Amino acid sequence: MWVSFFLQKRTIIGAFLAANETTARFLLRPFLRPRAGSGPVREWLKGLPSDDRKIVGEDIKDVEFAWPIGMPLCRSLGRGLWEVRSTLTQGRIARVLFCEHEGRMILLHAFIKKTQKTPAGDLELAIKRKKEIA
Repeated sequence: MWVSFFLQKRTIIGAFLAANETTARFLLRPFLRPRAGSGPVREWLKGLPSDDRKIVGEDIKDVEFAWPIGMPLCRSLGRGLWEVRSTLTQGRIARVLFCEHEGRMILLHAFIKKTQKTPAGDLELAIKRKKEIA
């Protein structure tokens, strides 16, 4: 499966992950693409400064390869949703919401957190996207 994902200052594009890869529990994959364009999490990542992209990418990678993993990097939100918790530059906080589907980590939604509680709209959007892939 070909996967495109932005990590660190350099861009890793077209990394080939074999279906029988034994080193990872999940295959990293952005949200299943809509009919046209790329996934929303990938677009969100592209909009971040390179330092922040590196932080989020490394956190996603850590969750992917150390699964199951808990706090402080990953937390269950219930209903089959999980969040990757990243602390960005300038004191900002990012969250990437994902689910596990058929042994894969599916990135559903990402946002910069502005309040202590995860906004209901962001949770609802992730749940809606999760239903689309089920």
